Amino acid sequence: MSSLAKVGFVELAAGGVSGWVIVLSLERPEALERAGVRVPRRLLQAHLDLILMGLILIATGLALPDLTAAIAVPLAFGTWVNPLLFVPLAFAPGFDKRLPYRALSVVSFACVSGGLIAVAVEALRA
Repeated sequence: MSSLAKVGFVELAAGGVSGWVIVLSLERPEALERAGVRVPRRLLQAHLDLILMGLILIATGLALPDLTAAIAVPLAFGTWVNPLLFVPLAFAPGFDKRLPYRALSVVSFACVSGGLIAVAVEALRA
């Protein structure tokens, strides 16, 4: 099995485990409030995005097991960072206005979108 698929399975597992935070937000919202969560919906976004991005990595890694590191590494980076960028927004809703956050968002999104374009090209060549 490719390293990319393995990374995807780990991300899928992280998404599954993060579902417990969603259960907590529904059953005991005061617990998240005490932890400083101001916008619980952002945690739901992270949870769903981790699952979806993990599935992208698994599918890509299984379909194209010989994908070069030049494509796989940025794709894996972006598919992990994108979902995790929702987490700080759960605690500080205006955090996305800060320059470092915005820069990381652009880099992460570029890695995912560029990586997926490269994956599509590789798939068409196969």
